Amino acid sequence: MDIDRLIAHRSRALDWSGIRRFSALARSRPGVINLSIGQPDFAVDPRVKAAAVEAILADRNGYTPNQGVPELQEALAAVIRADLGWDCGVIGPASTPTPSSVIVTTGTSGALTNAYMALLNPGDEIIIPDPYFVLYPQAATLCDARAVLCDTYPDFVMTAQRVEPLITPRTKAVLLNTPGNPTGAVASSEHCAQLLDLCRRRNVLLISDEIYDEFTFAQARTERPAGDLAALGAFGLTRCPSPARLPDAQRDVLVVRGFGKTYGMTGWRLGYVAGPTRLIEELTKIQQYTYVCAPTPLQWAMLGAFGTDVSATVARYQARRDRALERLRRVTDVVTPGGAFYVFPRVPERLGMSGREFCEAAAARGVVIIPGGVFSTRDTHVRISLAAPDGDLDRGIDTVVSLMGA
Repeated sequence: MDIDRLIAHRSRALDWSGIRRFSALARSRPGVINLSIGQPDFAVDPRVKAAAVEAILADRNGYTPNQGVPELQEALAAVIRADLGWDCGVIGPASTPTPSSVIVTTGTSGALTNAYMALLNPGDEIIIPDPYFVLYPQAATLCDARAVLCDTYPDFVMTAQRVEPLITPRTKAVLLNTPGNPTGAVASSEHCAQLLDLCRRRNVLLISDEIYDEFTFAQARTERPAGDLAALGAFGLTRCPSPARLPDAQRDVLVVRGFGKTYGMTGWRLGYVAGPTRLIEELTKIQQYTYVCAPTPLQWAMLGAFGTDVSATVARYQARRDRALERLRRVTDVVTPGGAFYVFPRVPERLGMSGREFCEAAAARGVVIIPGGVFSTRDTHVRISLAAPDGDLDRGIDTVVSLMGA
């Protein structure tokens, strides 16, 4: 059978992730230092692990409502109310689900994929930052839509001034990622307000991907929300500035958040999304026919995660960032990341190398990092993950600095 003839054009149009290629390289070479992937190097809190085991042993292994376990929905609604001032509605018992504006998703990637599918017709446009998380343009391709790139170099901030010229009659949404992957850049409160104002004036949805919101470093955090997160069992770190905290934002902003990065459980595939109730209804309908629901016992386990204090872990990662920046700045330009797990230094022009060529040279020296061209139309930078043991990270950075200083 000629299988190649049967493959759909949407699948042919997708590119393999360059992240996976370099990660596979790391796995194939024993002893290499792997600084390629945003995989937290800390363990899940023992209490949360125990809650997952308990849920499995209690036979909480069947389907949940498409929106998620009602108890988890209620907990998320309370956190969102305290943090953003939003009213997510009364969730109701599983037997009689009622419309709400928050649902549990299969990771933030599941939330974003459902959002793209609910919003984009063939030929429609969504504006995304450049550099971008690798899913952003590919999810548009799956919808036969177009991702319009907003050039954010050299500071990697998506501003209203940069976005406005890109809006057309086909634009459905603007996607803000803060803190950003691969850059770690954090939008200021002023930038968030200006971007939301623009989207409102042009009748365009603002999607705020905040997967790293609780992994924001000290100088980039906003003020503590008016609500008392600690009273809800959340550890209550001040978080990343967000357009969702602006007045009446619930009508115009779709917020995407998750648990994997904050709590070291990326493989659990758990996220959530909140926003206009009418849109959330459509995302829920699509989830019904795609992911069905997020993993059931792990949803129950998340009820115990809100009391997990990760502030010491965030501080440890900030110290890693500072050590990496101090050494990298001796040989190249690098923007200070305000959050997330990454630094995104420029490959010095004097080397005459692309990001891919530099990463291949680093791999030959036993260090795996990701070329900036995986995340961008430009291949001038490299992404270095801070999610590695301190000794490996320090040796890896030393190797990168040595190559850049050659």
